[in-house]
Amino acid sequence: MGVYARAPLAFERGEGARLYTAEGDAYLDCMAGIAVNALGHSNPKLIQALKDQADKLWHTSNIFRIPNQEKLADLLTRNTFADVAFFTNSGAEAVECAIKTARKYHWANGQAERIDIIGFDGSFHGRTIATIFAAGNPSYVEGFGPPLPGFVQAKFGDLEGLKALIGPTTAAILLEPVQGEGGARHWTEAQLKEIRRLCDETGTLLIYDEIQCGLGRTGRLFAYEWADGEADPDIMAVAKALGGGFPVGACLATAEAAKGMTPGSHGSTYGGNPLAMAVGIASVEELVKPELLAHVRELAGYFNQQLSGLKDRYPDVVVDIRGKGLLIGVKLATPNREFMQHARDEHLLIAGGGDNCVRLLPPLTLTLDEAREAIGKLERACETARAKAKAAA
Repeated sequence: MGVYARAPLAFERGEGARLYTAEGDAYLDCMAGIAVNALGHSNPKLIQALKDQADKLWHTSNIFRIPNQEKLADLLTRNTFADVAFFTNSGAEAVECAIKTARKYHWANGQAERIDIIGFDGSFHGRTIATIFAAGNPSYVEGFGPPLPGFVQAKFGDLEGLKALIGPTTAAILLEPVQGEGGARHWTEAQLKEIRRLCDETGTLLIYDEIQCGLGRTGRLFAYEWADGEADPDIMAVAKALGGGFPVGACLATAEAAKGMTPGSHGSTYGGNPLAMAVGIASVEELVKPELLAHVRELAGYFNQQLSGLKDRYPDVVVDIRGKGLLIGVKLATPNREFMQHARDEHLLIAGGGDNCVRLLPPLTLTLDEAREAIGKLERACETARAKAKAAA
């Protein structure tokens, strides 16, 4: 189907932070498959984990125990707020599970009327019918029928407006601690703490979507950790970096929040299959390493400093620097799609974003030398954008 506005590029292989076309042209990848290839392309540990499992067993279904599900669930719960995990094939499915878990929790408590999920403008939670209405992006819901009941929209950053929306039918608040597609806007730790307090006061569950901002991208394993234990969620959706390119997601929850999810209430044919679990374990074992997270924080500091310099030198091109860690947003004065092409002309790959932003989502393993190279390419893209604007004037 013609649903993708594809760039006129195709890649044959990848290594680390580089992608190579069939003709041998190398591109510095600061998209990482939209925050998926967190450990870079062709990571040897992920490749070996997949090969080892592929030689043994691919699929059995969830009718039987899958020991590596238990191992990965233990690895994730030991390193998060959560007690339990449900494995999916994608981030959208993880959010779907989070929504169902929240509603079933209130049903189990005898409050079946509590079904409303409060989301925020600029959010992105996937492309299923439920997740597009949870986010409410007009361009994504257009043509897909009437709005689903049970989804309410709040304005990003407006805590007073959020308070006014919480009522007797509210089940949960759903948010990305750092928005990806919405323009790399992030909630402050103080705001997250206030939302947590508000949820506790009203018996509302707090769901985080850390599909893009989680698993090391902000310099801690998960973005909510920056609030130092004062804004932990009840439920969280993760995916992307969880498999480093192999399709896998997870819905994590406290035992209390998940108490309604009893046998038969949810399921998946492929979710948590042996191949996905082998790669997920290898990925998370790398992503939890303190030295990797310290490296992310160092790189993030470098990018923030250098991009602020670009903003000072090219105020006619760069309007603002946003985001957290290595989920970086650059708001532009020039059309972002044109700027992405200027970057590709320099053999640099960057992602688009809302509010006329571009996003830098490099592998967490990017070297400092590669970061310097990326800044040089971005500077040349700024020069091109400035020259084009002057020529048009």
